[in-house]
Amino acid sequence: MASSRTNLSLLLLFLFIATLIASQQNDEDDDASPQLALDPSEQEAVYRVLDSVNSAISWRTIFPDDLCASPPDGVVCDYLYASQNGVATSVHVTEFHLGYLSDYTQNPPCSSNATLDPLLFTSFKYLRKLFFYKCFTGARVSLPETIPDDFGSVLEELVFIENPSLVGEIGAMIGNFTKLRRLVLTGNGFHGSIPGHIGDLVSLEEITLSRNSLSGGFPANATSRLKNLKVLDFSHNFLNGNAPDSIGDLTELLKLDLSFNEFTGEIPSGVGKLKKLEFLDLSYNRFGNFGVPLFLAEMPRLREVFLSGNKLGGRIPEIWKNLEGISGIGFSRMGLEGNIPASMGSSLKNLCFLALDNNNLDGKIPEEFGFLDFAREINLENNNLTGKAPFSDSFRDRIGKKLKLSGNPNLQVKNSDPHLAGRALYSSARKVLLLPLICFPAALLALYILITQ
Repeated sequence: MASSRTNLSLLLLFLFIATLIASQQNDEDDDASPQLALDPSEQEAVYRVLDSVNSAISWRTIFPDDLCASPPDGVVCDYLYASQNGVATSVHVTEFHLGYLSDYTQNPPCSSNATLDPLLFTSFKYLRKLFFYKCFTGARVSLPETIPDDFGSVLEELVFIENPSLVGEIGAMIGNFTKLRRLVLTGNGFHGSIPGHIGDLVSLEEITLSRNSLSGGFPANATSRLKNLKVLDFSHNFLNGNAPDSIGDLTELLKLDLSFNEFTGEIPSGVGKLKKLEFLDLSYNRFGNFGVPLFLAEMPRLREVFLSGNKLGGRIPEIWKNLEGISGIGFSRMGLEGNIPASMGSSLKNLCFLALDNNNLDGKIPEEFGFLDFAREINLENNNLTGKAPFSDSFRDRIGKKLKLSGNPNLQVKNSDPHLAGRALYSSARKVLLLPLICFPAALLALYILITQ
């Protein structure tokens, strides 16, 4: 009997201690996450912004209470802490993610008549991330002529993707964002020249301004201070003039894409200083007759190089022994002549994509090409190649129609498939744009993870 009472007493004591500990834990949690409410004026501004992108949703009815206590998808809040004692003093909206991406990212969808409310740039001084995806695709939406100086003092990511109806000067979108890490403005209706003060954004790790209507020259001295930059993409615009040698100051760069612009002159030798570069695309510009740059041999981390559509001329240089990691080469329509170096086959064991089509190459296809085990596409169309094609039945079966040899009248092929023999009627200048999705998904995923940290 005494033993039972002792056990009961111990059980009661255990329950009491457990209750006490839980109570103390709750008190600590309350201290760590104080019940602070969003300022009414900031709450009203959130409603206004949400209404501007989709007025068909009854935001005030669905979310009548404090928007930071129970925020809608796409709105993120955070506490502001006093520096002296670490106690939270207020709560603010710190992120907007607007525009439907997928079922896995429940951003609020934008309607066809979405607009850009000016309050976005005046009411959220603690905003760290601003993301718009396919929000402005219908009626024309204009950028504000100027953005207030106090906007974006803590902004880290400014991302506008696929908003073709959003128009305005690119300079209006680039303020005094000294903490900005990612500037991604791609597929919009921005125009004008890239402002020189982009070089003041010294924290930048990515600049992507592709697929707009930007004009003017490369901001020559603007990028020399961007020591943390890993991605620079100005592709698919109307930029012109010479690309500056100062581009070599971006020593942390992993990706450089200036393709589909109107750059002229010589490919700057400063590119050869980018020892960490993995992706280089200068294709479809107007770089002149200076040959394939020999400094490529000094870039050991290079994985993909695309120079197609520039009339560089000359022969393919013997530089491949130093570039064994390369998996993609685009040298189409470059006015190249002479033989294809055998070292392209013997050294580039990881080669996935090779485009040498629409040049003036002659001689035999190197036997080593028949042993490229990772090849997914080889395009040698419309040259003056001769001799016997060195590709076995199993090689051709593996690659199929991605082995393109037509347009070489004196080349002997084993069968008469249209893509192997005869005259090539069409060769897409832009198919290189699909290449990364086919050959290099792992590399692109790694790069995406890197720049979104």
